[in-house]
Amino acid sequence: MPGMIFLYLAYFDFSEFHKKLYSHLTFIKHNMKIDIDDIKGMQAYLLGKGLLKADEVITHMEKPGEGNMNYTLRVTTPERSMIVKQANPYVQKYPQIPAPPQRALSEATFYYTVQKTEAIKEIMPQILAVDKVNFIIVLQDLGTGTDTSVIYNRKENLSLEEVKKLCNYLSLLHKEYILSSDNIDELMANRALRKLNHEHIFLYPLLEDNGFDLNTIQEGLSAVALPYKKNDALKEKARLLGENYMKDGCILLHGDFYPGSWMRTADGIKVLDPEFCFYGSAEFDTGVMRAHLMMAEQSADIINAMEANYKPGINYDHSLSLAYTGIELIRRIIGLAQLPLSLSLQEKKAMLEKALILLEIK
Repeated sequence: MPGMIFLYLAYFDFSEFHKKLYSHLTFIKHNMKIDIDDIKGMQAYLLGKGLLKADEVITHMEKPGEGNMNYTLRVTTPERSMIVKQANPYVQKYPQIPAPPQRALSEATFYYTVQKTEAIKEIMPQILAVDKVNFIIVLQDLGTGTDTSVIYNRKENLSLEEVKKLCNYLSLLHKEYILSSDNIDELMANRALRKLNHEHIFLYPLLEDNGFDLNTIQEGLSAVALPYKKNDALKEKARLLGENYMKDGCILLHGDFYPGSWMRTADGIKVLDPEFCFYGSAEFDTGVMRAHLMMAEQSADIINAMEANYKPGINYDHSLSLAYTGIELIRRIIGLAQLPLSLSLQEKKAMLEKALILLEIK
């Protein structure tokens, strides 16, 4: 779902079955809606929040990139620029898909939580303000840059230095933010967004009739996917992994640790968009990261660098991380959350076979 690259949802049939998934979400009307064409409204809003000086005038607003989940603007004045991000009660790129707007508050809480760790703080934008009524957060502008989704097209690779920084970030996050009790803040539990994500990771890809024609992605992909949709052992493993994903844990996760959340800037690689954060199993973050390095066909050196530089905490289960890798490969190749992969049909078939091995399914 959000944070995923929904390139092909125009082909998706939102049947009554799918609509039931979203029936639990609460829709909240915003008092303020940011709009790229409403500079005056933004001027008044930021001035009222104390984020602009009395004589400071907005000269330009633009979208800093093609975001999937939220309405995001770069706001520029002669003195500075900042990122203003609003969570509407739907996926921004696909308004027909409802999503909990409280995700903005979960993201804000994450930023505030990790402030005490300098090495994490310096690799993320700083939060400047949060509007709990309108689900708006204001962030430091990291400048013009690109997310690392370009690695999917085989034209670019991550550097060893970038992988080391990303793994150091995860290692610190997973070791330094551990709950000492079962008292999880509701925003950081993030259960509504987790439930939405759960369906799209562990259920929909393996439904034989989910309303999504995979041949619109790549001719022949439906036939490749069918044996996986009929595999009862795979469905059972997905069910068990899904239960683990939904179970509250004690380790703080980014929750969407993939190239769309990694940004290259003049100051090095940064980590963005922790709106899927929750307290759970560290293996989910590492499993997702590994899967995307594999789908982007990163070199063995890069994969090995990830394994060598991520420093797990106690009770870390490497086999569970590999299982999450497997399910992430499957849902990205035959699920709704499609990526701009350069893989041929045969390469996707081989990747799905690897997924079964990682899931320990014969």
